[in-house]
Amino acid sequence: MCGIIGYTGPRPAASVLIDGLKRLEYRGYDSAGLAVVAGGRIQQAKAVGKVKALEEAVAGSGALGSLVGCGIAHTRWATHGVPSEVNAHPHFDESGNFAIVHNGIVENYQELRRHLEARGCHFRSQTDSEVLAHLIAGAYEGDLLSATAAALEQVSGTYGLAVVSRHHPGMLVVARKGSPIVIGLGKNENFVASDIAPLLPYTREVIYLNDGDIAAVTAETIDLRNIKNVPVEREVAKIDWDAGVAEKGNFPHFMLKEIFEQPETIENAIRGRIDHEMGTALLNGMNLTARELAQITRIVIAGCGSSMHAGLVGEYYFEDIAGISTSVEQAAEFRYRNPIIEPNTLVIPISQSGETADTIAAVREAAAKGALITALCNVVGSTIAREAGRGIYLHAGPEISVASTKAFTSQVVVLLLYALLLGRNRRLNRADGNELACEIEAVPGLIRQVLKQAPKIREIAQRYAHCDDFFYIGRGCLYPTALEGALKLKEISYIHAEGYHAAELKHGPISLLDERHPVMALANDIPGKDKIIGNIQECRARKSPVVAVITEGDDSVRAFTDDVIEIPACSRFIAPLPTTVALQLFAYYIAVERGCEIDQPRNLAKSVTVE
Repeated sequence: MCGIIGYTGPRPAASVLIDGLKRLEYRGYDSAGLAVVAGGRIQQAKAVGKVKALEEAVAGSGALGSLVGCGIAHTRWATHGVPSEVNAHPHFDESGNFAIVHNGIVENYQELRRHLEARGCHFRSQTDSEVLAHLIAGAYEGDLLSATAAALEQVSGTYGLAVVSRHHPGMLVVARKGSPIVIGLGKNENFVASDIAPLLPYTREVIYLNDGDIAAVTAETIDLRNIKNVPVEREVAKIDWDAGVAEKGNFPHFMLKEIFEQPETIENAIRGRIDHEMGTALLNGMNLTARELAQITRIVIAGCGSSMHAGLVGEYYFEDIAGISTSVEQAAEFRYRNPIIEPNTLVIPISQSGETADTIAAVREAAAKGALITALCNVVGSTIAREAGRGIYLHAGPEISVASTKAFTSQVVVLLLYALLLGRNRRLNRADGNELACEIEAVPGLIRQVLKQAPKIREIAQRYAHCDDFFYIGRGCLYPTALEGALKLKEISYIHAEGYHAAELKHGPISLLDERHPVMALANDIPGKDKIIGNIQECRARKSPVVAVITEGDDSVRAFTDDVIEIPACSRFIAPLPTTVALQLFAYYIAVERGCEIDQPRNLAKSVTVE
């Protein structure tokens, strides 16, 4: 959600901070601000709206843009208080000597605020975050790190925090509990951020803070401790992402770029993970022996949004291919409904960022109940990846657009690899395993064929861009694909879209159908097609226009539809992947036609780091 960037070193701080905020825009935000310590004082700028507005404010402020020193900056996604300059970060103490930027939630802020006001503190904002600046100032006795630690001892909730003070020019203090903070290591300069995207132009070496870590960072040194002021060591990790993958290149939007990257990202996800000799998958990050795999009797998948939809596709894979009973849990519910975790239960948390607060909570609940956990994440060093201890990386590269595309298809293909491994461990013979492995390797080529149809899909999308409602229907593996397709449409075009199992139409939703409610029917030539043709006819009988995704060359569905999108022939397990790409393009082109903000849709955040 909110984004943090901090810098200390010889460059003009504001330019580094604004560049970093631009690389954090994908997280979703409504205001931005920065503070620079130089010349014995802290200078600030804030703006409501895009980072561009903050950049203009800095340019109009005189010397602020050229000051060399240390600074912090923030993009805010409103939780406590409306979007405004007053509520934008950074926040200051009474004296203006301390400034903070904060991600997370201070759950006891009302109690703390009453206490601070009784001591004479005056609050300027409606935010929960401002209490942190006043607490740090009240605890300060000459040591900024110790003051920050003392302040955080009073806080209930989550935080990714960065602090500067005019008393300590050149120093950043950062702390983390439940909201990510990473330190970027430079030469005679250092950086801090809420994720690695803003660090890519400057460094490839980072330190990920653990919960309870606090650090004093200068251009030359890093003093890393825990909240009890005990020195700790954290390994230096290497970033293997290229800075160029976080640029749009010749594409008008990151979303379109990431849709077109999917043949390569899926190739990256399967590279080195298929063993044709044994007809199985190689997933070394799981660190499980064949015996341990054979002891798994149940799988529980936890995720939110697109990650949950990927898990729903995986449910079909694990049950059909491996014969293991599988359930998919909304991660926020997993923690609070006291789930039953039996012996030999495998829990698979799925998160693109690895920082989704609800999924982190699910990981911790599963661990407390003794579950075996293997995570699916895209971000190396993320909280879920580290706390799970074992898992599988997606290798999709940074996904900048808020609406997930390439991460989703990478999740699905990795789940299919996982099911292949478990299937070979149990009931799948070598020949059948190898056949499935070959089908998986063919996926990038299938997606390239879908991408060639982008102009045709755009034409179809333009005919439906005026609609205010849309139904998506599917069966089997294509039911969760319908859910994901509907989510993409509503996320970026603001069209009310619902995904249903096709059989559910007649159990209520069919009452809404008329000529104003088009239906997207996933009618691929796989088992269940005859049934969905019947569902399409039910929709047409209510005068609903029907767009169908069909298998190339299959004319059996055309007579019952208004428009068709063709995908290459493939098996039922592979079908969700090219179908999803077609639906991503459909949603994208509708949003373009409606003039919507594609990469940063209103009210949405890329990484939801609060519950």
